[in-house]
Amino acid sequence: MVWTSAWLHGAAAADDVLDALVSWAELHEVTAHDAEAGELLQLPTAAESAASPALLLAAARRLGVGGGELVLPVAGDFRGLRGYAPFAAAALHAGEAAVLRSEEAGDFGLVPDRVADGVIRWTAFRLPAAPAGEFMPLAEAEHELSGAMRAAATALVELDVARHRPGVRDEIAALVADQPRSPWPPGMPSRALRVLQRANEVSAILQVATTAGPGGAVSASAMRRRTEALRPLDHAVRAARTAAVNEAVRVLTDHAGKH
Repeated sequence: MVWTSAWLHGAAAADDVLDALVSWAELHEVTAHDAEAGELLQLPTAAESAASPALLLAAARRLGVGGGELVLPVAGDFRGLRGYAPFAAAALHAGEAAVLRSEEAGDFGLVPDRVADGVIRWTAFRLPAAPAGEFMPLAEAEHELSGAMRAAATALVELDVARHRPGVRDEIAALVADQPRSPWPPGMPSRALRVLQRANEVSAILQVATTAGPGGAVSASAMRRRTEALRPLDHAVRAARTAAVNEAVRVLTDHAGKH
């Protein structure tokens, strides 16, 4: 999303966008969900051989894509899915999707699927018209993340999740280090980047807390309490990531419009 916006608005080259994709997988390929989307985007459907993401970039330029938003859905939180069943099902399965907005051709969604080791296939969906989503201000998302972190820490201490678990800090550091490291385009707002980094750190803490070992919550009731304690933090992480990416897209778009 961020790199594509930078390219569409003159802050990066197409090759920069394609190079940035390598941070997530060595190979990326693109297909259209159905014939209508394939005709609009000039992409093959799933029944045909997949195309290079370069063709998707060309379609975005041709259709006048001017912005978009990140969607991070989970069961019970369907914001941004438009009520379009095929897109919603794919996005929920992946846990993420992107929506690109075109005044000329309407919106379309992109959903990644890791189909093999080192290979991500993106499926493009034509989406029904809908007003722009309500973006959470970045400052609000950052505040919510900090508050959820404090509340979860208090709850987890009460539940003795980390008790008798040596090396927990090393586990968290290793998880953070293993996350994809992508360079960011020129003009990437520093606050958005800081919130993304913080969300990655908190996500690692969530993962460790969810898989707490000896000394952690083990009974069914304790596991249920732990899940309930962590749910607001998971929501805050998704909200922070969404707000940071959407803010970066907005800033890059606005900056380009002033030139």
